[in-house]
Amino acid sequence: MRSSGILMHISSLPGPYGIGTMGKRAFQFIDFLEEAGQSVWQILPLNPTGYGDSPYQSCSTFAGNHYLIDLDALVEAGLLMQEELDSVQWCHSETKADFGLLYKNRLKVLRKAYARFTQQEELDAFCRENSSWLSDFALFMALKDSFGGKPWYQWDDALKFRDPDAIWAARQAQKEEIRFFCFVQYLFFRQWNALRAYAHSKAIRIIGDVPIYVPYDSVEVWKDTALFQLDEKLDPVAVAGCPPDAFSEDGQLWGNPLYRWDVMEADGFSWWMRRLEAAGKMYDVVRMDHFRGLESYWSVPYGNETARIGQWIKGPGMAFVNAVRKNLPQLDMIAEDLGYLTQEVLDLRDASGYPGMKVLEFAFDSREPSNYLPHTYSPNTICYTGTHDNMTMRQWFETAAPEAVEYATEYMNLSEKEGLVWGVIRTAFASVSDCCVVPMQDLLDLGADARMNFPGTLSDSNWTWRAKDDIMSSVLAKRLLAMTKLYGRFSAKNNQSPLGRTESEE
Repeated sequence: MRSSGILMHISSLPGPYGIGTMGKRAFQFIDFLEEAGQSVWQILPLNPTGYGDSPYQSCSTFAGNHYLIDLDALVEAGLLMQEELDSVQWCHSETKADFGLLYKNRLKVLRKAYARFTQQEELDAFCRENSSWLSDFALFMALKDSFGGKPWYQWDDALKFRDPDAIWAARQAQKEEIRFFCFVQYLFFRQWNALRAYAHSKAIRIIGDVPIYVPYDSVEVWKDTALFQLDEKLDPVAVAGCPPDAFSEDGQLWGNPLYRWDVMEADGFSWWMRRLEAAGKMYDVVRMDHFRGLESYWSVPYGNETARIGQWIKGPGMAFVNAVRKNLPQLDMIAEDLGYLTQEVLDLRDASGYPGMKVLEFAFDSREPSNYLPHTYSPNTICYTGTHDNMTMRQWFETAAPEAVEYATEYMNLSEKEGLVWGVIRTAFASVSDCCVVPMQDLLDLGADARMNFPGTLSDSNWTWRAKDDIMSSVLAKRLLAMTKLYGRFSAKNNQSPLGRTESEE
């Protein structure tokens, strides 16, 4: 069944407290999706943001981002006072998140809510249900605070190496702080589950990302050092990245420690199965970030300043895919198969059966044939105008080579009357791809200021874009609904996933 949707991270929603949240406007966005005939809402990882304020560099693969907790709901519950929120400066601009202010103020406000919280039995039940990850995460956060925010590998040796006596003593000393961080996660998941249930009531399914790597300064690496390429001092031996290409002469140095895939495979990839199971409970469809890293990954010696020097090393391949199929047969997954793709990567994707991604913005380099041109697509794909890592389509038209723009205009039969960007959106909807997803920035025809991320860079513009309060207009919804019906991507409420499987099959 054909479907379509919008890519819009929760942090980009409008709202009064410096960043989009799981509050009123998130529910309104779901109403907007329904009005526009959409069945998919794609978001970015919901985990706490980390280095560079990136949701792909999180200290936990299981925890939720406390910045996204709706504060108005806490006022309604009597846990916060409105004047407490009004007295805080949350941002300098309503259209740009200020992560410095959020870091400074968000937990302070949540501590006030914690001081008024009385439903201890509910919190106890939440802690028991999530004991497999929550206890270590809360301890990690409490210790991080006690060490002034330092990464775990700079803590005292006894805690760095997780000496059992030191860990036990820390749990006793930090008991109240641990309880607070458990409370924060309780709030997050209570709100997220309510929002997701509302989406389901409107026949909206949520696509969420799972980053392939975790940061060095994460609870996962601190807890399970044997699963990562670390030496006896727990320093990384090699780190992740991408080799130089046409977009970056130095490549991209991500800096994440690499996995010991042989160790993971020895126990059936149990660490990954737990991680993907949790993602499957949080999202309806999981987009596997950097899927090509499962076939082979770029390994950069630790300490290098760029990703120029490195080597391709074989990943787990079909052994990993087969483990997912065996242990998580109901998991719907999309393969993020972008970047440098070899025939081996394409073969792995095809053997997995996971749909790959087709990005129209990549299609019109006039120098060489492209497998991103729609006439080359197969149905088992997801078509995008662009992703969070790309220019907006408006920016592409303003900066691409004239011959590329001419090629795109001719191929897609674009006109100023329709709007160049809306012509690209039409092409995505008309494609044979089972699902198409359009970033909200393209639906709004926004330029460079609305770009979400520029990969491989540190910038106060990355991840900060926020929409204005008037984006969910009936005029836009009607235009999108008409296109959705025209190209057979509209259906009445149903129980089907965006990838075509019904819930009875799941």
